[in-house]
Amino acid sequence: MEQKNAMNKPAARPAAAAAPKGESKGGGSSSFAVIAILVAFVVSVLIYIFILGDGSHFQGGSNENNPLSGDYFGVVYKGGPVVPVLMTMFLCVFIFSIERALTIGRAKGSKSIETFVRTIRQKLNVNDITGAIAACDQQKGSVANVVRAGLMKYQEMSRERNMEKDQKILAIQKEIEESTALELPMLEKNLVIISTLASVATLTGLIGTVLGMIKAFSALAQGGAPDAVGLANGISEALINTALGIGTSALAIVAYNFFTSKIDELTYSIDEAGFSIIQTYAAQHGETDHHAA
Repeated sequence: MEQKNAMNKPAARPAAAAAPKGESKGGGSSSFAVIAILVAFVVSVLIYIFILGDGSHFQGGSNENNPLSGDYFGVVYKGGPVVPVLMTMFLCVFIFSIERALTIGRAKGSKSIETFVRTIRQKLNVNDITGAIAACDQQKGSVANVVRAGLMKYQEMSRERNMEKDQKILAIQKEIEESTALELPMLEKNLVIISTLASVATLTGLIGTVLGMIKAFSALAQGGAPDAVGLANGISEALINTALGIGTSALAIVAYNFFTSKIDELTYSIDEAGFSIIQTYAAQHGETDHHAA
């Protein structure tokens, strides 16, 4: 999977005092990931044993027999022990996709991100910094937090009389970069799990396919008449694992690309708002910043 570069734009590292905050968030996210994977595995095993493997889906009421005609629960059960592993991967993609959707939704804020950026630019055009900060407070979310930090630094630099104009612009730019470095990396948390599942699910399905084909050829290799039931079960196991692996991988790829594109949109919005803040300061403070004390 191609790694996105949009999240690496900020050149400045977060201040040392802010590092524990990021580490705390990362620890919480890691704990959530471990718990989610364990829960998905337990749920998958229970579904496999008690729902898919229920005797009502098989001839003679036993899951050792062939599944009833048209009963897909029984057919999937015959996929073998690799099925609950693939089901775990599928549930993980589903869980982490919901978690990322909620996180990115909160990062956008309460209103459309395009409308928010447009409002900030309009406030900056009339040099209404207080109004722009109020808009950030109403918007909330990661994007608004970064823009608000830049605007607060804007006000601070406007009152500063002991720095040159270029130094003030650099200070505003650094503040935006540091705020971005704190906010945006959290949006990529757990995306690496989704991207990993996109590859691993296909390989796991392939393992199940190989195991199923081994059973099928073992049935053919028996002396005398081939074991038709064993042959059918082996082929069924191979095809079911292939289908589950490919389906899970396809879902993971779609989810990963969707969320990375959303993160890119947020990054672009922050860049656009940050550029407007810096340009407005440079235009509004063209002559007054040369009176160094």
